[in-house]
Amino acid sequence: MGRRKPNETMRLLVATFIGIVLGFFLGVSFPTLSLTKLNLPSSLFPSIDLTYIEDKYSGLSTQALLNAWSSLQGKDGSAAEINEFNESRIWVPTNPRGAERLPPGIIASESDFYLRRLWGSPDEDLKMRPKYLVTFTVGYEQRKNIDAAIKKFSEDFTIVLFHYDGRTTEWDEYEWSKNAIHISAPKQTKWWYAKRFLHPDIVAAYDYIFIWDEDLGVEHFNAEKYLRLVKKHGLEISQPGLEPNNGLTWQMTKRREDSEVHKDTEEKPGWCSDPHLPPCAGFVEIMAPVFSRNAWRCVWHMIQNDLVHGWGLDFALRRCVEPAHEKIGVVDAQWIVHQSVPSLGNQGKAESGKAPWEGVRERCRKEWRMFQERMSSAERAYYVSLGIDPPNSTTAR
Repeated sequence: MGRRKPNETMRLLVATFIGIVLGFFLGVSFPTLSLTKLNLPSSLFPSIDLTYIEDKYSGLSTQALLNAWSSLQGKDGSAAEINEFNESRIWVPTNPRGAERLPPGIIASESDFYLRRLWGSPDEDLKMRPKYLVTFTVGYEQRKNIDAAIKKFSEDFTIVLFHYDGRTTEWDEYEWSKNAIHISAPKQTKWWYAKRFLHPDIVAAYDYIFIWDEDLGVEHFNAEKYLRLVKKHGLEISQPGLEPNNGLTWQMTKRREDSEVHKDTEEKPGWCSDPHLPPCAGFVEIMAPVFSRNAWRCVWHMIQNDLVHGWGLDFALRRCVEPAHEKIGVVDAQWIVHQSVPSLGNQGKAESGKAPWEGVRERCRKEWRMFQERMSSAERAYYVSLGIDPPNSTTAR
């Protein structure tokens, strides 16, 4: 074989050097990647202008390139030094997704709604850390009702108002509003807000989360006393009892005068296939639910992104605690009145001769059917994936 010309030797070394460097950085970027199984398209290398590189690094001798190659290989011709460098790079698979390159000690995976100053030392920002969170989805027309409700919650509660009518600054007529969190999006429901702003990692600082409607009478309610009973009776998901004279839908949520808490009831014949299943047990409504931190972590994941009214959730809440008939209940000693003000319902659109609220109600019923179908399909797919026959449907109603 004839002797290579100097330019040919330089071209060969440059190409080889590029290949090694490319392999090196692929190894750094993808520590678990086996290069022996990596097929790179042949079109990749022609795109590298070797002439440009030759000219740019023409001052480098052949020996200099060989030395660079040698330093990447290691003194013994192996990739020991490359591996050592790879191992010094951070990659923690157990970190939150997307944060694998960070040292675990710097990761702040949880947050809160605590308001902080723009000055001073961060560790001196908070005079107290509220342990509980209460949210209301509101329109300005219901401000007096909300003002009365907020006064039932102590300073141990962070207050978040979700505004569906776009009016936020007007609420500053109330002193408490200046320390509340205000989030506004036109004509959205509380479950739309909850899915987007109450991620479990965002509300992880709070032991209990109240997600309430705006049309609740609270004359006979005190939040601190309520939570004492919740803890006493081991409730993970709960609601206050409802005044029985205001058009109840479910017997389970009706207030009882002779108890602190109840966890089951009798319903109309045929409504309960099992006395431990909704709506006879393991059931609260979605107008004024209260969740423990752990229960909310499960419930949040069950809320569907596109089903904004939350219909059907009440029958599925039992899936998030075990045993549900013991950990879901109604607090009778602290009770509320559902005033049934269709304020958000009136935010709908009149179509085909129907009033705005009629379209909203129709959407609610449609979402309930869709949620049931999704839950049944997901449950069936789960059992099939395990190679076992799905049990009889446990998706109530």
